[in-house]
Formats: sequence, C-alpha cells, structure tokens
Amino acid sequence: QVQLVQSGGGLVQAGGSLTLSCAASGRTISSYDMGWFRQAPGKEREFVAAIRGSAGSTYYADSVKGRFTISGDNAKNTVYLHIVSLKPEDTAVYYCAAAHLGVVLFMASRYNYWGQGTQVTVSS
Repeated sequence: QVQLVQSGGGLVQAGGSLTLSCAASGRTISSYDMGWFRQAPGKEREFVAAIRGSAGSTYYADSVKGRFTISGDNAKNTVYLHIVSLKPEDTAVYYCAAAHLGVVLFMASRYNYWGQGTQVTVSS
C-alpha cells in the first residue's frame, strides 16, 4: 500500500498562486491513479483534479480548469497541484488521494488512500 504526506497550503491573497505537494511512499505513484479533492466547511468533498498513473493523462473539474494544474514527478514520487488566480471560493481543505488504476476518477469513494489534508485559505 501507499502512504501519502501532503505539504504546502496556507493563507494566500486572492489572485495569488501556490503549489500543494503530495509525497508518496511504499509504492510508486505510477502504480496508482492520483487525485486531488477539496472540502469546504459545510460542504461535501469535491473532485478537483486527477492524473492517470498509466498514461499520465489529466482531468479537471470544470470549476478549476485553466487555473489548476496537476502533475507528477516519478523521480520524487510526488504529485503536485499548482493553483493560480486563487479565489476566495477556493478556500478549503485539500486532500490528495490514490486509487487503483482505472477507477472513475471524480468519485472520492473509489480512492483507497488519502493524505492528511492541508488547509488553503484565500483572502479577498
């Protein structure tokens, strides 16, 4: 199995940018489909972005397309989520997750392993 440790996040002004990291250990990230989700207070966890372990293809929620970029570094066994043009509505706890290859990427229930979560707060 894989263990996921997240870093990054914090307080950012609207319009700013940041990068979240998700370092994997135990198995390589290419063995999994990797996703990012977020959960705002009082809301359900929602899909943000994902990358296929097999082909490296990427997928995004419509609400973040053009602003969020997911990428993976196999040498560092780390997945990143780079965010630009941050908006107050991006404020949430962000989670990275790993799923066995070939799952439906936008469904949180399909992911088997989760990072600890990291808070992103965007001030207006």
